[in-house]
Amino acid sequence: MGKINVLDKHVAELIAAGEVVERPSSVIKELAENAIDAGATAITVEIKNGGVTFMRVSDNGCGILKEDIRPAFIRHATSKVKAEDDLDAIATLGFRGEALASVASVSHLELITKAGEEETGSRYLIEGGEEVLFEDAGCPDGTTFIIRDLFYNVPARMKFLKTDMAEGNAVSNVIDKIALSHPEIAITYIRDGKTVLRTAGDAKLLSAIYAVYGRDFAASLIPVDYALGGVHVTGYISRPENARPNRNMQNFFINHRFVICKTAMAAISEACKGSVMVGKFPSCVINLDMSFSAVDVNVHPTKLEVRFVNERPVFDAVYHAVKTALMNGERRKEAHLTPRPAKPVNRVNPFELAQKVFRERDEQPRAEEGLAPPVTSPKIKVDSEEERKRSDALFEMLDEPAVSASPLKQTAKVSDSAPSFGDDYRRSIAEKQAQKQDDPSGRGEACSSRMEEPVKEDPIISAPAEPRDTEKAPVEEPVQSVEEPKPLIEIDENYYRFIGEAFRTYIIIEKNDRELLLIDKHAAHERIIYEKLKQEKGSGCSQLLLTPVTVTLSKLEYNAVIENRDVFSEAGFDVDDFGSGSVIVRAAPQYLPLEEIEPSVIEMAGYLCEHKKVIRSEKMEWIYANVSCRAAIKGGNKSTEQELIALAKQVESEDVRHCPHGRPVCILLKKSELERMFGRVE
Repeated sequence: MGKINVLDKHVAELIAAGEVVERPSSVIKELAENAIDAGATAITVEIKNGGVTFMRVSDNGCGILKEDIRPAFIRHATSKVKAEDDLDAIATLGFRGEALASVASVSHLELITKAGEEETGSRYLIEGGEEVLFEDAGCPDGTTFIIRDLFYNVPARMKFLKTDMAEGNAVSNVIDKIALSHPEIAITYIRDGKTVLRTAGDAKLLSAIYAVYGRDFAASLIPVDYALGGVHVTGYISRPENARPNRNMQNFFINHRFVICKTAMAAISEACKGSVMVGKFPSCVINLDMSFSAVDVNVHPTKLEVRFVNERPVFDAVYHAVKTALMNGERRKEAHLTPRPAKPVNRVNPFELAQKVFRERDEQPRAEEGLAPPVTSPKIKVDSEEERKRSDALFEMLDEPAVSASPLKQTAKVSDSAPSFGDDYRRSIAEKQAQKQDDPSGRGEACSSRMEEPVKEDPIISAPAEPRDTEKAPVEEPVQSVEEPKPLIEIDENYYRFIGEAFRTYIIIEKNDRELLLIDKHAAHERIIYEKLKQEKGSGCSQLLLTPVTVTLSKLEYNAVIENRDVFSEAGFDVDDFGSGSVIVRAAPQYLPLEEIEPSVIEMAGYLCEHKKVIRSEKMEWIYANVSCRAAIKGGNKSTEQELIALAKQVESEDVRHCPHGRPVCILLKKSELERMFGRVE
């Protein structure tokens, strides 16, 4: 008996269904694309339990004629391709004719449809590929598919499905791509009885982006519109300062079909060199309109991969489009400062007040000696706008230690914390009145006491006038500052001397007068934080945030975060579901700066999304290393001497040798090696 068996129709359809229908999201993608090809302007998608038990896709398209319903569920039956030449320029999203047959063979499918030219609609039931019911039904123009109990007859495929949360997020990811690729269609997405997405259908891409990713993401985008070599590039790209640590938010569409386009990814990366930090990637929603004959979409059943007849025009068009958009959208960061309160209008002019002080202090000793008052310049009246501005500037400077404005010789030091001008003036008047009561002549002990004690109250006039006798007051010599020796550090009977810091990155320590230690402060601090995170395991290092941080993620990243909340908790993060692809961070490791929380969560979400099969301990090692790297002191940043000494103490006392990424922390340079280099010893 021969060994080759001809499979019956049912078994063959079950095998073929596995190529097209992998999970509920595959079903939603095929049915939604059929609705778009049918000319729908509104599509409603509803799922329950991740789509495993219930899925519904309704549209207001052209509908299906009654005579075409049965043929539509035959494999390789389609209305979009008629001849071989049609495959050279495929203009529709669907064309294989396998989707309906594959879905019907692994589920309970119900179809309700009505074509515009028919008076009544039709209701068709098919279970496991076998027809159950076909009857007339009253319904509006359009088509509704209802799928229940997916893979009920294929247990082998059912057991490989993930949780309802994961499958639901995969469906959400598909709906997001459809909404972004066709902003002219109003998309409504209902998940477990709750509407989670609704687009306006106003043909504005920015409106669709706002509905899918939220306000903050939409506000960070720059428009892209460029045509070159038969390729028209339109859409949006994020500003350089809003770049992300991965490419998960890069969306590419070719003729409004979502694809994974490595050529466009490479072009964007090349165009962003010099604008975006190394290791970060811009987010984008970009559509390429090009000739249907220049691209082949018949590469894979999922239709996510495409091939170009010539990749060079695609690369050049995307490159120049992004480069032009970044140049046109480039702007400097704006600083929002609190405005200074307005100055009071009615006040004494400082120039007039200063002249008054000079005149009173100059006239008093002359009047007591019977001399004529000195000739003074007329009083200055400030009327012009320029003089008024100078007046405002002088008022602002009065709170700072001022340089003496008197022509007299300065013999006293000015106080470091000088009082305001008004207080000085009132204090000087009070002192003069007290001196007149003690010494009517105005000279004698009062004058000598002013010579002996330094004057610290008047920031404008730093010292009184010189005495009129021949004796000169001794002038104090300025004290020269002597540089203090570098501090000594004692650890375990070893003596260390802090020398300094090279290039704001490497700490230089002298050890026991025999060795030099060169310590990379970033690598050392990174390893120290890494060890603390491993020891404290989340709860010990977590700090509650005064203002929670909201992080926008792609649906796949969002699902990875929700599924690994225990991993984030062990790393010191308190992460909650915020809905619509966003999470909210309520607590974070205390070592992590506030501005590093969002990029750290995004990077960890991308890692967990790409490394699902990695064991938990390896995930935690990577997350600890990521957090410690972001929290550590950065090379090139200015650090105080006390910080560097404390870091050097920890490096030596804890014997820190390598950072979590394997780079050395400390390099030892012996004195004998230096002497040999300089020829002191052989």
